Amino acid sequence: MTTMTSTAEQPNTGGYIAWPPLIWIASLHVGALLAFYPGFFTWGALVACLIGHWVTGGLGICMTYHRLLTHRSFAVRPRWMEYVLTFLGMAASEGGAVGWVADHRRHHAFSDEEGDVHSPNAGFGWAHMFWWMTPDITSRHTPEYLQKWAPDLYKDPVHRFLNNLPVVPPLMSAALMYAIGGMPWLVWGFFVRTIFVLHTTWLVNSATHIWGYRSHETRDKSTNLWWVAALTYGEGWHNNHHAFQTSVRHGLRWWEVDPTYITVKLMSFVGIAHSLKYPRLTKLGPAATAETAKAIKAARKKRHRSDEEPELVGAAN
Repeated sequence: MTTMTSTAEQPNTGGYIAWPPLIWIASLHVGALLAFYPGFFTWGALVACLIGHWVTGGLGICMTYHRLLTHRSFAVRPRWMEYVLTFLGMAASEGGAVGWVADHRRHHAFSDEEGDVHSPNAGFGWAHMFWWMTPDITSRHTPEYLQKWAPDLYKDPVHRFLNNLPVVPPLMSAALMYAIGGMPWLVWGFFVRTIFVLHTTWLVNSATHIWGYRSHETRDKSTNLWWVAALTYGEGWHNNHHAFQTSVRHGLRWWEVDPTYITVKLMSFVGIAHSLKYPRLTKLGPAATAETAKAIKAARKKRHRSDEEPELVGAAN
């Protein structure tokens, strides 16, 4: 685990500890330790774990929380489908969608700069998970913070209602697993699955700002990392995403497989998803990289001239 690099780069936590989520996530890790008991293993429970990882992590977090709600890379019909998908994301134990979206939008506004809620500049461990345990005093989920960074979701009464019930979907998920397969399904289909989802999605915040290759000269340290992409259904093509934030497609080259995009595309074929957004640039190369960097630099200057919410659009979109 990387240590803090300097006093100036250390987040200002103000001694605050987020006890409710810390206790909840710690209890999930303890529950996952039960998987070491052979009597709780069945092949059916393992299948439930893998399917649950895709449903709550892939559909819930990667597709819904990130591409649908944070960046509005596409839309769904009917509208209530957005709330159903949000419920799936809540079952991943990453909190309510309004707070998640607010944090992620702030991350893009100040990526790898002062103000980023989870930059590896403060260490791998901070970017991976410590940031939500002792959050910066300026990123606590107050009504003012949520209204600033996620105003569209905050003004939606259904999203606000769901955001206030973060443990209900996980508890319902746990009850369902136990009802179907007893302790094996509870251990593997809930505890192990949840920890698997948490740590794989957290790798997008940590690993894909440290290792990997860069296709675009963005103002941050984002990278494309194949093994994170494999674990997160395409989210690991993170440098592509930072270059084109509103693009529904993150894997832009033929070898950059993006299962989340494929899922959204299939949904569009049957009419559930629509208004898919793509990068306007059709050629990926030095010229595209230069244009991307120029657009990002202009957007960065505009952000520093205003105290309003930063634009949440792709650099070259």
